[in-house]
Amino acid sequence: MIDFQFLDVPELKLNHVHEWFQRVVELEGKILGNLTIVLGSDDWLLEQNQSFLKHDFYTDIITFDYCEMGFISGDLLISIDRVSENAIQYNVSRETELNRVLVHGLLHLCGYGDETEKEIKIMRKKEDSYLALL
Repeated sequence: MIDFQFLDVPELKLNHVHEWFQRVVELEGKILGNLTIVLGSDDWLLEQNQSFLKHDFYTDIITFDYCEMGFISGDLLISIDRVSENAIQYNVSRETELNRVLVHGLLHLCGYGDETEKEIKIMRKKEDSYLALL
């Protein structure tokens, strides 16, 4: 089950995410559990970043992993402001950038990291592959 919440930002149509995430998780050999996707402003996500991770900078996503025994569960906290700014920077639509951030968070829950150059390369390849499913 996927639960969407919108804090201090207008609601977006994300009807495609349920089926898409189900497919991605199946391709990763996992089972989709409970996900909460919370979308908010830069200021809101900065507060979360400071409070939970002790990081004092803006980010596009924070992922909290509650996965157990092959079930993909967690919280994805996303800044729509960051997504919009990144879309401009990377010359893509906001929808495309939001989808990349969404699948990026899901891939973290599937066990992929992005700390090293090697991990980043794998993450980008997976993101591109799963974005192509849309």
